[in-house]
Amino acid sequence: MQKLILIAALSALALPPAFAEEKGAKHEAGKSAHWSYTGPTGAAKWGDMQSDFATCKLGKKQSPIDIKGAKKGDLPAIGFNYGQTNAEVVNNGHTIQVNLSGGGDVKVASGDYKLLQFHFHTPSEEKVNGKAYPLVAHLVHKSDAGKLAVVAVLFKQGQKNAALEKVFSAMPAKENGKADLAGGMNVTKLLPTKRSYWAFEGSLTTPPCSEEVQWHVLKEAVEMSKEQIAAFKKLYPMNARPVQALNGRVLQESGV
Repeated sequence: MQKLILIAALSALALPPAFAEEKGAKHEAGKSAHWSYTGPTGAAKWGDMQSDFATCKLGKKQSPIDIKGAKKGDLPAIGFNYGQTNAEVVNNGHTIQVNLSGGGDVKVASGDYKLLQFHFHTPSEEKVNGKAYPLVAHLVHKSDAGKLAVVAVLFKQGQKNAALEKVFSAMPAKENGKADLAGGMNVTKLLPTKRSYWAFEGSLTTPPCSEEVQWHVLKEAVEMSKEQIAAFKKLYPMNARPVQALNGRVLQESGV
């Protein structure tokens, strides 16, 4: 449980904001400005809200992006090594996040990273050739050196997603609500059968928008029912940052 608490503290991909949390952004009362996705505290204003959010407007490697024109790269298959783990479902005020106490790790081109948590955005923050999906899950990983890597799983409307049924049933309706996931889970079950991907260097998608995050967006979308999508949108009708300029970054796709 201590490890779960530590992970939650690290959380804003949007870590209590799903991603800023990942980077250890400050979210304690009085230490971080309140931000949102629309209006006076919306995404267009993040960079002006406080000094440590400046990267949100000044950074040149920001996420999310519109994925198009990717180049075939010499990229290895992602080595997923997930296992059964205890899980805690949290409503952090910006998304639903699932903290994991020992979910396993991944091996990607930049190294090895341990899985910390995953969380959701609707619609998908990433676009593919200008198209957004109904939902995306960001699987957040951290290396021993403190670097971050994210695997994004896109969801399309279709059959009920059995792997997420318990998670969506346990979603706390109130901000800061928490619920232990009975029986835990194995995140492998969230992944599509085919695991080719797009890769680029980006950032957290919530304040403080810190860069040097390695992104891996799986090409094959996974199905989720209309009812499941609606259940999430009842809590968060829209929690996606607009796409950001590529600014000359290399966007690669794996041939796996």
